[in-house]
Amino acid sequence: MRMVDIIAKKRDGKELTKEEIEFFIKGYTNGDIPDYQASSFAMATYFQDMTDNERAYLTMAMVESGDQIDLSNIEGIKVDKHSTGGVGDTTTLVLAPLVAALDVPVAKMSGRGLGHTGGTIDKLEAVNGFHVEITEDEFINLVNKDKVAVIGQTGNLTPADKKLYGLRDVTGTVNSIPLIASSIMSKKIAAGADAIVLDVKTGAGAFMKTIEDSELLAHAMVKIGNNVGRNTMAIISDMSQPLGRAIGNGLEVKEAIETLKGEGPEDLNELVLTLGSQMVVLAKKANTLEEAREKLQEVIKNGKALEKFRVFLENQGGDGSVVDDVTKLPQAKYTFEVEAQESGYVSNIVADEIGVASMLLGAGRATKDDIIDLAVGLVLNKKVGDKVEKGESLVTIYANQEDVKNVKDKILKNITVSDKQVVPTLIHKVITD
Repeated sequence: MRMVDIIAKKRDGKELTKEEIEFFIKGYTNGDIPDYQASSFAMATYFQDMTDNERAYLTMAMVESGDQIDLSNIEGIKVDKHSTGGVGDTTTLVLAPLVAALDVPVAKMSGRGLGHTGGTIDKLEAVNGFHVEITEDEFINLVNKDKVAVIGQTGNLTPADKKLYGLRDVTGTVNSIPLIASSIMSKKIAAGADAIVLDVKTGAGAFMKTIEDSELLAHAMVKIGNNVGRNTMAIISDMSQPLGRAIGNGLEVKEAIETLKGEGPEDLNELVLTLGSQMVVLAKKANTLEEAREKLQEVIKNGKALEKFRVFLENQGGDGSVVDDVTKLPQAKYTFEVEAQESGYVSNIVADEIGVASMLLGAGRATKDDIIDLAVGLVLNKKVGDKVEKGESLVTIYANQEDVKNVKDKILKNITVSDKQVVPTLIHKVITD
C-alpha cells in the first residue's frame, strides 16, 4: 500500500477502505508518512468530503493511535457531554453534579482552556485546593462512590488527532466537517463513555457561525458516535451572545453554585436542564425527557445537586464550604460599571468580542503558557431582549488593574441598544441521527 495511491483515490472522490485509512493514520502518527503527504490528504478530504463509513474509520483509527480510558469498572451507563465551545459556557460545572445527584455516573476527562476563559479544570481550580492530579484507580473509585469525578487529559490520548490538527491549522483545512467531527469524536470515544450528548454551538461566539454549518457538524458527529457503538445525540444551542451572565473563572463557579441553588440565569438553567434530561434518559434513569427534567428540577429544589457539588469538590481536595460562602472564591481588587449610552433594548451582544474583552483582563489564555487570573472577568447585567435606561449598567468589570479603558471600549463597541425588542432563541435543534 502506498500513500500516494490513497491520496489520488480520495482526490478522485472514491471511498477509502478501513485498511487504507488505518494505513494513513498509523504511518502519519509514527512518522513514516511526511507532512506534505498528510497535507495533501487533508486537502483532498476538504474538497471531496467523506462517507459515513470513512468518517467512522478515521475516528476509530485516531482513537486507536494512543491511550484509551477503560471505564468498564464503573457501574452503570457512563454518559459524557461535550460542548464545541463558547463564551461563558459554564454548563459542565452545573451538569456534572446535577446528573450525578440522580445516580448517573459522570467520569469527566477535561482540559485547560485556550481562549476567552479557562477550561473546566481552570475554572474548578478557582476553588481553593481543588486538583485533578489523581490516579486512574482513584478516579474510578470516586465515580463509583459518589458518581462524579474529573481527571486531566492523558498526554497520549489520540496523538494522531493532535498531529493532524496542528497540520490542518497551517494548511487551510480546519473547516472540514469530516476532519472536525472525527477530531472531536475520537477524543470522546477514547475517554471511554458509553453514551455522548453533544452541545453544538452556533452564532458569533461559536466555531460554526451559521445554523446550517452547525447542523452539518452535529449530524456528522452523531452518525460517527452511533456507527461505532456509542449512543449519541446533539443539541444545537445559540452562542450569538454569551451563555449566562458570568465570563471568568471564579465568577463562573459562583454562577454555577447559584444555578445549582435554582437561582441562576434563565438561559444557563434552561440549557443545563435540556442537556441533563438527555443524559439522564441515555443513562436509563428516566423513560422520557419530561420525567428526566422533573427529576433534575427536584434535586435542585431539595438541595441534593448542590450537596453533590460540595462532595465532588471535597473529594478532589477543594474547599467545599465555598458552596455556602462564594466570597471564598478569588476576589478581584476593582469593579467598574460599563454604562449604557442610550435607552432602549439590548438587541445584540457579539459573544466572541465580549470574550476577548475578558481576555484583556487576564481571564483567558492567548497562548498555552499564559497564566490565568482566576478572579477577573465580566458579569453581564443586561442580555439580549432586556430593557435598559441610559446610564444603567450593562456590564460589571472585575479587574486587578486600575486602567480598563480598552476593555470598556471593546464592550461598548460590541453591545447594541436599539428601539426594537429582540427575543433570542436558545435551543435551535435536537439531532438524534
